[in-house]
Amino acid sequence: MPKTKTVLLVANGDLRLSANQSCWAEQDKMEKELAAVVKTLGATVKRAHKYKPDLKHGFIASQREGMDVFAKIDRKAPIIVAEAVWQYSHHLLHGLISHEGPILTVANWSGTWPGLVGMLNLNGSLTKAGVKYSTLWSENFSEDKAFQKNLQTWLETGEVKHATSHVKKYTGKQTTARLKKIADKLAADLDKKKAIMGVFDEFCMGMYNAAIPDELLFQTGVFKEQLSQSALFAEMQTVTKKEAEEVFQFIEKKGFNFHFGRNGKTDLTKAQVIEQCKMYIAACRIGDTFGCDALGIQYQQGLKDLCPASDLVEGMLNSSDRPPVKNAAGKIIKKGEAYPHFNEVDECCGLDALMTNRVHKALKQPVETTLHDLRWGDWDQSGTTDEYVWVFLISGSAPVEHHIGGWKGSHGYRQPAMYFPKGGSTLQGVAKPGEIVWSRIFIEDGKLKMDLGRAKVITLPEEETQRRLDETTPQWPIMHAVTYGVSRDQMMARHKANHINVAYADSAAQADNCMYAKAELAKKLGMEVYLCGTDATGKKL
Repeated sequence: MPKTKTVLLVANGDLRLSANQSCWAEQDKMEKELAAVVKTLGATVKRAHKYKPDLKHGFIASQREGMDVFAKIDRKAPIIVAEAVWQYSHHLLHGLISHEGPILTVANWSGTWPGLVGMLNLNGSLTKAGVKYSTLWSENFSEDKAFQKNLQTWLETGEVKHATSHVKKYTGKQTTARLKKIADKLAADLDKKKAIMGVFDEFCMGMYNAAIPDELLFQTGVFKEQLSQSALFAEMQTVTKKEAEEVFQFIEKKGFNFHFGRNGKTDLTKAQVIEQCKMYIAACRIGDTFGCDALGIQYQQGLKDLCPASDLVEGMLNSSDRPPVKNAAGKIIKKGEAYPHFNEVDECCGLDALMTNRVHKALKQPVETTLHDLRWGDWDQSGTTDEYVWVFLISGSAPVEHHIGGWKGSHGYRQPAMYFPKGGSTLQGVAKPGEIVWSRIFIEDGKLKMDLGRAKVITLPEEETQRRLDETTPQWPIMHAVTYGVSRDQMMARHKANHINVAYADSAAQADNCMYAKAELAKKLGMEVYLCGTDATGKKL
């Protein structure tokens, strides 16, 4: 591609006007910086769609708008998708599937808005759709020489590749006979008895990569119960205030820290939490009625306009120490057990959480999982560690078992109004130190695949933790994660999703066992499995 060519730029955004307006300034800043660098490399950036003064942003904000934009684009032109914010991939997936020219996704390395998260979702969606693309990211476009070199390569050749030597296909040779026997038993159980993922409305926030085609799921012995969020809302109306109050009192007695105010538009109120308690009870009962082994609530479209956020509900479901809920027969539903929940109905994480629950239970390890956003990362500024520390962050659906202090160390803040107009409490906390297994199921080449790796969670000083929260979304739970043998750029080059599943183990050795047992189970369920990085000692997996 001659350097003199014009490069088209598209900026995809949220469906929610409030989010697009709030995030536009950061996007505009990023685009100008990127365009300036492209110019120094001999090319010109031209926006493929205009800023909308009446709406006060320049994002593509719907699938129809995206189709109209791509209808006017030269299909052979080089195109950059620049993201500094969360974006709904389906707004432009159609156009990128049809596009014949080189495609480059670019994100700024910033925690301010979840641009990295948005780009990773788009990358995962393009991977699932079989679309060829390249991807780049940088903290500082104008000073990052490696970024500029890669960008120049893309401008000249239409392609840029990243090293992924940290990835190794799992063969089973690393796994002991004992762990293989456990995986055999779990696979046989799924084959014989099957399992159900309860899906409260599929396809949340444009996450095409998060929906598993039923045909691919069948081989695992897991099937979907397609539920409706309207049924969840209707079930909430049958829950009495007394029942909701009992759940609230359980939470309060555990020492949870609610941060209440008076103005529901900006503050968390008890009335919002009572509604969340009703949703928690309703979800448990519907899940029990349909025999669901795991649940996923979409929430962010539809329910957000009817009731408070679902994240406190989701965090409680993921906790083993959670309020008891009785079914119609008076029996406590999954007494003393976590009820695995996959946030934003990310079915890849749902299947992963279901498998993790069974593997960890068989190995007598903690079963609770968190579906985090791979939100951002930075070097520690407190001097505590010289290792690169990721910010794993999610909108509040982490179980209390993952937090320092459990219930007493966890906090309930009002969800940000730009995302959640009806409010609702988060389940915020700082993740406790320990050994974890991270994983991601994704779809590529029409197959289910799984990446697995090891990491540790570290404790940082309160000031450094607060800096990281302030750089992202302080109302949400945070995990300070250090991945073993996987650098920042290696993770970004390989990871096919905005989400990453994490689960603790009691020791490094036990975490290794959990990882290998889950890898073996995934292999037996027909997935291609890959191990990423090293163990805690630095030995390659």
